[in-house]
Amino acid sequence: MAACFVSTFPLLARHRIHLAKGRVGTRLRFTDGTSGRVYRETRLGSGLAKDPCTLLVTFRLRVVRGPAHLLFRRESLLNTPLFVGFPGFTSKLWLAHDEQGRYRGVYEWDGPRRAEHYARCLWRVLALVSVPGSIRYTILPGLRRDDVITEPGLLDDVADRDTTAEAAWWRIRTGT
Repeated sequence: MAACFVSTFPLLARHRIHLAKGRVGTRLRFTDGTSGRVYRETRLGSGLAKDPCTLLVTFRLRVVRGPAHLLFRRESLLNTPLFVGFPGFTSKLWLAHDEQGRYRGVYEWDGPRRAEHYARCLWRVLALVSVPGSIRYTILPGLRRDDVITEPGLLDDVADRDTTAEAAWWRIRTGT
């Protein structure tokens, strides 16, 4: 995490980190019946991976309720140095809390091993501020983030995935 933080500053100096607007305002709907609106998009360079995979992360914050959600969304920009310097990061969509108070991040990552490493590191940080048991992630190798959003049928072909309602938090149904 510390190495990631340090490597962020040269990326900032070279203007490689962008707050894109392309997906901001998009509402992603999930097969568990919840939805979240994209409130920020962060890209590194083009935001495209050579060995693409989509990483989806969800968590519920412990003490954030009501109007505090707006404060968290504004403050979350300060968390950017915690992930953009990780090897393999290409882009992230930040989703506002859903109907169950869960936040989601939808990333494109360059390589599933790199995505897994990041997710495990992120877990440790999120565990400090999240409801116990609320942190989850899934990695979809070979799938670009934007393709998963625009063609959710691609997820029908994902093998070896739990299809129970509990696991449906990551299955994007539509992006509008």
